[in-house]
Amino acid sequence: MTDEVTIAPAGVADAGEILTLQRAAYLVEAQRYGDPFLPPLTETLDEVRAAIAGPTIVLAARLGTRVVGSVRARVDGDTAHVGRLAVAPDLQGRGVGGRLLAAIEAACAGRVARFALFTGAQSAANLGLYDRRGYRVVAHRPDENGNRLAVLEKTPDPTRGQPGDAPA
Repeated sequence: MTDEVTIAPAGVADAGEILTLQRAAYLVEAQRYGDPFLPPLTETLDEVRAAIAGPTIVLAARLGTRVVGSVRARVDGDTAHVGRLAVAPDLQGRGVGGRLLAAIEAACAGRVARFALFTGAQSAANLGLYDRRGYRVVAHRPDENGNRLAVLEKTPDPTRGQPGDAPA
């Protein structure tokens, strides 16, 4: 099934679908933390459009014409800050997230010395995905609402080819 999913840069016309997908995907996180105000849930359509317009790299995964996943990265110096990884709830656990992560790493390859991201410290599935992709927890910190976040980093291994070549 994931072989049928295509990943390409998002266009501004995708903003509405990405926002809808993001809200559906992060609803489980909001319930886990008892916090309906997680930033991916309060982001506006104009903010998503602005992210897509650049300089942030925004990728969309599609199954046919349906946007089923998205991810972003902002390059700052030698670091790619990865964020807003979202997969449609009915496709979670099927490899789409791993493919999106590999694709965003490939889009930043050669421009950065490390990848950084954060996720909820209680989000076992997310932490497992990131661990399988070579990310390691380097710190914990609260978000703006007091939820405990795990801060993760990955240094690409130039001897292994593209970053993210580890199995998903």
